[in-house]
Amino acid sequence: MVVTPDIVDRPAVNPTARTHPTRRLRELKTALTGWSFIGPATVIIVGLSIFPAGWALVLSLQDWDGFSPATFVGARNYQQLLTDADFGNAVLNTVGYTLMFVPASVLLGLFLAVALNRRIRFIGFYRTAIFVPFVASAASTGILSTYLFSPQFGLVNNVLRVVHLPQPGWLDNPHQAMLVVVIMSLWGGAAFTTVIYLAALQDVPPDLIEAALVDGANRWQTFWRVVWPQLLPVTIFVVIWQMIQAIQLFDLVYTTTRGGPLDATTTIVYFLYDKAFHSLQFGYGSAAAYVLFAATLLITTGVVVYSRRRGSEDI
Repeated sequence: MVVTPDIVDRPAVNPTARTHPTRRLRELKTALTGWSFIGPATVIIVGLSIFPAGWALVLSLQDWDGFSPATFVGARNYQQLLTDADFGNAVLNTVGYTLMFVPASVLLGLFLAVALNRRIRFIGFYRTAIFVPFVASAASTGILSTYLFSPQFGLVNNVLRVVHLPQPGWLDNPHQAMLVVVIMSLWGGAAFTTVIYLAALQDVPPDLIEAALVDGANRWQTFWRVVWPQLLPVTIFVVIWQMIQAIQLFDLVYTTTRGGPLDATTTIVYFLYDKAFHSLQFGYGSAAAYVLFAATLLITTGVVVYSRRRGSEDI
């Protein structure tokens, strides 16, 4: 006869209590590992964007030439901008450039994306060639365009001279200089929108297109009734992005016209650059920078709100 000992009730051991210190140590190690990766990037972002932005806000309320002690002037810099004819001219030039560049870059990018969204020979080469201008530096684009549109030695005017057509002044003409800047900007801007639209077109379900064709829709109707609604979110992103790029135009103007001729291509960013680093009016230039920031924020918010309302109404 086997005698089994009585089972003594023992308090249950909580495994969580035993592993709690180990788990906490593991979580701490994971957090430190994550911060070790994002820490340098965070320091760079704070040092190169947030800190300068805060300092510029302080400078916009001061009068400082970079050498003598700063003088607090409050909102006087902002008030002076309202009556500054040069700043008003820069605003008009920026608005005119934006109205020309944004629709042209979006429509041209959409056209090129549709043309490249097909299976043809050497399609990979064509897509790469379209994207090359976007990765090229703005300085090289500006220098190349300067030689192309030079009134005396430019390739464009030489071709017009051979075919006995009038040769415009291009960058030397106040009425044509901004148009040339728009054309130069489209060189890289349309390449960006083409890549974005091409990626969006390849995400459109083929079943929707086949169903529309089976129902009797032609290619044009299929695009506008089926494909285009799928591209609306991408279009909103592209419009906002290109609008921000247009409002912040500086590099092409700096490498080509330097704001001329007769301030015809002076944009807001070039205006504040000239005031801050040429005239040494750092407070005045900072005020112009914050006016530009406020305008960009309002325009972006307006576009997003309008697109969401239109989307809700369509639904």
